Amino acid sequence: MSTNVSSISQSQAPIVEFEPAKHELLACPAASCLTKEVFMHRFLLNNRDELIARCKAKVAQRPLRAATDKQLAHGVPMFLDQLTRTLSAEDDDELDLSIAISGPSGGDTLALSEIGVSATAHGKELLNLGYTVDQVVHDYGDLCQAITDLAFERDAPFAVVEFRTLNRCLDNAIADAVTEFSAQRDAQISVQQLAGEKQRLGFLVHELRNSLGTATLAVRALELGHMAISGATGAVLKRSLSTLGLLISRATAEVRGEGADQRQTFSVASFIADVDLVARLDVARKGAVFEVRTVDPSLAILANRDLLHAALANLLQNAFKYTQENSMVTLSAYASGEQVLIDVEDHCGGLPPGGAAKMFIPFSPNSDSRAGLGLGLSIARQSIEADNGTLTVRDVPGSGCIFTISLPLPSSS
Repeated sequence: MSTNVSSISQSQAPIVEFEPAKHELLACPAASCLTKEVFMHRFLLNNRDELIARCKAKVAQRPLRAATDKQLAHGVPMFLDQLTRTLSAEDDDELDLSIAISGPSGGDTLALSEIGVSATAHGKELLNLGYTVDQVVHDYGDLCQAITDLAFERDAPFAVVEFRTLNRCLDNAIADAVTEFSAQRDAQISVQQLAGEKQRLGFLVHELRNSLGTATLAVRALELGHMAISGATGAVLKRSLSTLGLLISRATAEVRGEGADQRQTFSVASFIADVDLVARLDVARKGAVFEVRTVDPSLAILANRDLLHAALANLLQNAFKYTQENSMVTLSAYASGEQVLIDVEDHCGGLPPGGAAKMFIPFSPNSDSRAGLGLGLSIARQSIEADNGTLTVRDVPGSGCIFTISLPLPSSS
């Protein structure tokens, strides 16, 4: 085995000057290296590409973690360069420079070192890529293992003080990367929790407002028509007040951490008739024509009746709002295979491109384009999915939309 020693010395002269015996040791046969120490920073410099390749190979063996050069930019390559510079500075007795690059043992609570800055960036990058905290530790552990393995293979013994420096650099890098990873993750969790609380509160306020609005309409109808409260409109008022009470009770139970399955089997025809009474109070203000098709009286469904009623009411309010003036909104319910389907068809004129995909996003601003309709449709979908059902929309270009609730038929057993 032969090596051009003078060539190596010239190319690396600006970095550090080596004692001839130690310098030549890097090129010597393995048998003659067993009793001599090797400068670790020279070893790292000469084998940089090999060490990075070995780290990538280790990373590639882990599920869902195929590292790219960009992803590793603040990881192994940068850390390896910083480690090399730290070791070189210590060999030249430039201890202040060594500490500035890699930090003191135990880290610096007042200011991050170069290694600390890049390690925090690496920790943040791994979080954004969806990885876990153990991956942060593994990335730096891979390099330590790669250095140890390659040094053993090349019979390159290092001084104890250099291993101490290696451990100090790894310890500071891992600590700073994990700290940043954890801080960023906690911040994300906090934002998600706040968003979830905002959404739940928004849903509750939306449903309370709907029920209060229906009760108000019923009271006005009773006053204008001088009708008895024992009639159909009075029944709408009573149901609305009952729904208000249920919403408050449900919110109270959620605060207490309580929950229960409130599903029941009920007649679809009777359910649609109740929805019809409420909807006709609303449609009278919107200038639309409302048609309810006949429902098979034997058809039954297992669901949370109050949630389903609220969901269907939101679909109808949406249809009345966007259907063209004096056009028809149609409500129908029927069995299809093992499913009960409830359709709400309007004549809004159809959806713009991509409109269907945006309709169920909560807190989207209302617009005449129908792309994003606030909370109503999002609430409807969540309520139906809670009953193991689905809510979909089908665009009829030039005509309108058909919203379909699909729920499984009750089991015969």
